[in-house]
Amino acid sequence: MPEEFVAPRSPEPPPPPPPHAGFPPPGVAAGAYGYPPPGGFVYPPAGPYGYAAGGYGRGPLPPRPQRSAWFYLATIGGSVLAVGLVIWGLMWAAMRQVNGVSGTGAFVGSSIAVIDLSGVLVDPDKFDTQLRKFGDDGSVKAIILHINSPGGGAAASQEMYHEVLRVRQETHKPVVAAVESVGASGAYYIASACDKIYANDASVVGSIGVIMEWTNYGDLLRWAKLKSVVIHAGELKDAGDPSRDLTPKEQAYFQSLVDNMYTQFVHDVATGRHTTDDRIRPLATGQVWTGQQALPLGLIDKQGGFRTALIETARSVGISGEPNVVRPAKDKRGLAGLLSSDTDDLFPNASKLLDRAPGFYFMWK
Repeated sequence: MPEEFVAPRSPEPPPPPPPHAGFPPPGVAAGAYGYPPPGGFVYPPAGPYGYAAGGYGRGPLPPRPQRSAWFYLATIGGSVLAVGLVIWGLMWAAMRQVNGVSGTGAFVGSSIAVIDLSGVLVDPDKFDTQLRKFGDDGSVKAIILHINSPGGGAAASQEMYHEVLRVRQETHKPVVAAVESVGASGAYYIASACDKIYANDASVVGSIGVIMEWTNYGDLLRWAKLKSVVIHAGELKDAGDPSRDLTPKEQAYFQSLVDNMYTQFVHDVATGRHTTDDRIRPLATGQVWTGQQALPLGLIDKQGGFRTALIETARSVGISGEPNVVRPAKDKRGLAGLLSSDTDDLFPNASKLLDRAPGFYFMWK
């Protein structure tokens, strides 16, 4: 049999040496297994994008431009100025909020202030404070009372009326009333102190009169077999006790109070409207009129809503274009407002629970 052919075996290559820095170990040729050839690697020159010449680049990178010291000074100065403007704007906004003013519009220095009078009027302090601030603000040229109220407490309405007169006389700024839906009784009392009254055709104004009321719960006490015990000195000291009916003398006593307040109401409206008591008294029946009816009666000066009052008032004080409007800052809401509010707002005052005195109102019902 012929001999079987056996191919010669090639010699096994030497195993790669462990990686280390420096020259190849003995027995390993220079340049093998990633070791550098004699003299080290020679890299081609870099192109403009960092690649070797002949690849993506065609030449060496251009020299990096040098920044001057003025460049860095201008950059730092501009950054400081921008931060300063932001801080100033935040401080200005915070001061406006602290002073009770919020604004809309681009120009400060030629503004119209707007104070809303809505709902039943019982607390004049907030209104008086807002009115005084706008009166003392040199950027405010006129004040508009935006009214939507049936009136309120007799004394509260009267105090607000006199505050409007005082601000007008001391600051010489126009104060204008713009009646939205209702400007009756105490709300009309306040409006009559203004330089001018605007009302829509369908607005309700008037209701010059006084009302006194309380709840008599005597029958409820008798049903529950309870008895009210009152010890007093002075014949009329417990007049108006809600646990019993009025005596004829008490009735006459309270009627005299109401009549006196009614006379004050008529006189103050006549003064504010630049007319006489005799002219107002026939209109002081407690009834209301629409704006369309009130104009020929002299109870308002012009038909028109808030927008009409705003634009015409702005023009009268020399403001052209869209007037800047500022309003009192809104009351705080949420947890922060709750924590900073008066404790009387959180817990009822015990003395108020005992308040059962009859109330006198300039209010349309």
